[in-house]
Amino acid sequence: MKEIKELIKIAIDNKKNSYSPYSKFRVSSVVLTKNGNIYKGVNIENAAYSVTLCAERSALSSAISEGDRDIDTIVITGDSDLTFPCGTCRQFMSEFLDDDSKIVIANSVDDYKVYGISDFLPYNFSKKDLEDK
Repeated sequence: MKEIKELIKIAIDNKKNSYSPYSKFRVSSVVLTKNGNIYKGVNIENAAYSVTLCAERSALSSAISEGDRDIDTIVITGDSDLTFPCGTCRQFMSEFLDDDSKIVIANSVDDYKVYGISDFLPYNFSKKDLEDK
């Protein structure tokens, strides 16, 4: 519980790094790996909206770029009540989160909910679908 609250504090503080000049909607994400490493990400908008990078993919990409792929927890916080991941982020997360990985959707350190990837994408297309049968 304390660990989750510390991650939420980091994510809320990190919203200041969001680059969101078009929507003005800041989102921050923090990833905790099973090795205990923390990676941060924010949404990064672009005038060509389709190339905007969401905070969840930003944080996960930071971890993956460092070779740290065993994800324990991802925290997501935004400028609205509870900010849930978009469909693209849900699919992206399903590639790297295990069934026991936690997804924390937070408004504040006292207002958050904890989910698993199957709560967001119960019938995901994954690397298991591409394995030789």
